[in-house]
Amino acid sequence: MKKIIILTALLSFCIGSSQQSTHISMIDYVQILNENKAETLFYYQNNWQQLRIKALEKDYIESYQLLETTPTVKTPYTFMLITTYKNKAQYEASEKNFQELIDASEV
Repeated sequence: MKKIIILTALLSFCIGSSQQSTHISMIDYVQILNENKAETLFYYQNNWQQLRIKALEKDYIESYQLLETTPTVKTPYTFMLITTYKNKAQYEASEKNFQELIDASEV
């Protein structure tokens, strides 16, 4: 009986102490027009992705992913661009932070 009480107490502590994620992800869906898939992928790898790499280095974002999918009538996009932020503050600063990175790359 003593073991059951201890086990129950430990389990309730573990369940009660778990934290909700504060991460925020933003997803952009890219639909390709005129079968320009290679050109589109080139653009995102050399612009969007490069900014995310710099943003990771500066701790402006938690992570990013560029995913490819097969378009359908219901989901006509080919790429999903996912940027994940650690928390709301990091997300809210994203516009300012990305503008800083863009400005620095134009020099």
